Amino acid sequence: MRHPTPRLAVVAAVVLLLAGCVSPPTRWAAPISGDPAPSGSTAAGVTPPVWGPCDDYRDVPNVTLECGVMKVPQNWTAPNGKTFDIALLKAKSSRQSRRIGSLVVNPGGPGGSGVDLAYYLSQGLPEDIIWKFDIVGFDPRGVGKSSPVECFSDEDLDANFGYDPDPVSQADFDGLVALARKMAQECGDKYGDTLSLFSTEQAARDMDAVRAAVGDEKLTYLGYSYGTLLGATYAQLFPTKIRALVLDGAVDPAQSGKDSSEGQAKGFERAFTNFANWCTAEGAKCAIGPDARAAVTTALQAARTAPVGQPGGRKATAGWVFTAVTSSLYSEQRWPDLAEALANLKGGDPKGIFELADSYAERDSSGKYSNLFDANLAVNCTDDDKSVTVEEARRLQSEWRTKYPLFGASLALNLICAQWPGKRDPYPVGKAEGAPPIVVVGTKGDPATPYEQTPALATMLGVGVVLTWEGEGHTAYPQTRCINNAVNEYLINLKVPPVGQSCPAR
Repeated sequence: MRHPTPRLAVVAAVVLLLAGCVSPPTRWAAPISGDPAPSGSTAAGVTPPVWGPCDDYRDVPNVTLECGVMKVPQNWTAPNGKTFDIALLKAKSSRQSRRIGSLVVNPGGPGGSGVDLAYYLSQGLPEDIIWKFDIVGFDPRGVGKSSPVECFSDEDLDANFGYDPDPVSQADFDGLVALARKMAQECGDKYGDTLSLFSTEQAARDMDAVRAAVGDEKLTYLGYSYGTLLGATYAQLFPTKIRALVLDGAVDPAQSGKDSSEGQAKGFERAFTNFANWCTAEGAKCAIGPDARAAVTTALQAARTAPVGQPGGRKATAGWVFTAVTSSLYSEQRWPDLAEALANLKGGDPKGIFELADSYAERDSSGKYSNLFDANLAVNCTDDDKSVTVEEARRLQSEWRTKYPLFGASLALNLICAQWPGKRDPYPVGKAEGAPPIVVVGTKGDPATPYEQTPALATMLGVGVVLTWEGEGHTAYPQTRCINNAVNEYLINLKVPPVGQSCPAR
């Protein structure tokens, strides 16, 4: 889920667990040379996994879990050099019948754990899918258990999340710039030229090695949020190695980073308006009353001048309040939690605000963070060869504050990538020539990957088929019978949804 902070220009996805996603600037780029690994073979530089028990996970009824680690080249252009470890989890139902193959999954981020997602989906996907496929997840390079990138201190992450989401004065803005510069430089000092090896294109090549390692001639894949970008990149590199791809919560790879951020600002404003309309309609069920926008604006301003504290000294600053609001918009089910948290904050209790914000930030009760944001920035900034400058971010902050009052200013401030020390390695953009139909799923109320990106991705790929959910939140499958039936038919029988299919919210 994992969730990110807008100042890091990342977003979260809710897929049982949470995982973020962002669409950085792109350019047309030729794929790295080299043939895909055939089924069951070992590509140069790859050491296949040895499967064994999954000691970090509880047993799942009627499911066998196996875990392993494979080694892949750090740089696929020089495959006989150093390697990264790639952690995998495979879940197989004891009720499996007429097995089709493996369903490889990715939760997004970048930075979300595919290993965790496979574990959860082995209990959460429709039985029709679990009984036909092994569910296989991998932590992409730099993420979780896969040679993790770790360069941000817990203290710096606390400062970043807690910082004012819209620093107006020059002194406050300069303070955020300095914090971003410090965090970026810490990554550069620790990893140097290795930072450029955490790109999406390199990870897509790892995914083909995963396909070969599980013995599948062609890939069957379910990617959420940023996972749609990873899947789209795979489709361009290995179009003839695809059996079926479901890309849910689509990222448009062809848009610029600035356009992506503005699209997210628009998407979050739209999602917040939907939340506010719910408050107006539900009356007493919304704890902050009928005017949610006024309640949030008041809470943010109060947090700037007199933040509510809790035992231990932690204070619910404007940054933490903003992060809690952002977190709640990924799923309609969190709307009542946000309203209650804001009402309690007004009464002097910040616990609910911190619960929402910490789940988004992957911050535990002791103040420790996962490496979600380290990996997120390493991938996003490496993929982005046209980051906005600090000066441009300052200008956009003012412009977008007017256009998108709650979210525009914060989403303009991509200040870490603006000062990123690593080399860039943009992913390829274009049609997946030779690929079969790819299902691209979009949610009308998606704040993080606004629906407009769904047809854009489908069109770019040239073989994309749009499936629409008229619901709220980030990603759609498996949430309603209509969506489930369409996706299941495609994954199992390769039956493509009819053109223009739209599923109701309920």
